[in-house]
Amino acid sequence: MHVHGANTAAVQRVLRLSLIATIAYVVLTLLAGLRAHSLALVSEAGHNASDALAIVLSFVAVWFQTRPATDKKTFGYQRAGVLAAFLNALTLILISGWIALEAVHRFAQPANVQPRIMMFVAAAGVLMNGLIAAMLWRVSHDVNIRSVFIHMLGDTLSTAAVIVGGLAILLTGATWIDPALSLAIAALILASSISIVRETLNILLEGMPRGLSLVEIRTTLAAIEGVEDVHDLHVWSLGSNSHALSTHVTIADIPPSESNLILDRINGVLRERFRIYHTTLQFEHVVCETAHGCLVSVEDTGDHHHHRGHVH
Repeated sequence: MHVHGANTAAVQRVLRLSLIATIAYVVLTLLAGLRAHSLALVSEAGHNASDALAIVLSFVAVWFQTRPATDKKTFGYQRAGVLAAFLNALTLILISGWIALEAVHRFAQPANVQPRIMMFVAAAGVLMNGLIAAMLWRVSHDVNIRSVFIHMLGDTLSTAAVIVGGLAILLTGATWIDPALSLAIAALILASSISIVRETLNILLEGMPRGLSLVEIRTTLAAIEGVEDVHDLHVWSLGSNSHALSTHVTIADIPPSESNLILDRINGVLRERFRIYHTTLQFEHVVCETAHGCLVSVEDTGDHHHHRGHVH
């Protein structure tokens, strides 16, 4: 499923507030980082700038996802959010690489860091990013919004680390703590980004949805009363929370009107157990060549019938 109605308005409202707050914090962090000679703060500014881009992409994607299906876009725009999440994750990977390179350079050429400014700005960041992350988590768990949530959660943790680092520098005078924190932030960003890239690529490549098992679905369907065999089974994701299924089901040679009972049983199980609501089922009563789309019977071209059941 994708975001609709009141939930859409709530998501867009949170994204708008997040964008305004994030842009303001980027400016504050960049200016403070330059003044304090803190690479960790400058890294945070870059990270938050990517957050602003992520929020814009997500806002546009949410709008696209509400558009209805058309004759040319028969599934609508459910994957707009997936594409936005994929792009967001790629930008994060690039930013983590830049932060890591700058940190290595800072190890070679240490700077005189002002820890008090670091701690003040980072404290403001923890408050802002924490509130935004909490609001995003509450309104939606769609992969698009989750990618922005990970941005904000990563910011919250990394800015909290900057506070600790600022205190450590204040107490010990060890300026190497600043680039070390930057490397830790880069590693955190990279790990969360790779997770989103893997999930979105799986959806875009029509892989098996996360948390579902093809073997379990086939076994469950085959155990339904009236089902003799299940083959040519395909399951994929339309969006992060919307899955589809198509399969061929062998049943007894009965009229289509009687097969509706079997169709209802199958779709009931798919909805209740696997949360699959979009299905295309083809009923058959003879063994067929799966490799050829089950169009030709193995028993030659005898008298048999195929009938289909669709649920949208």
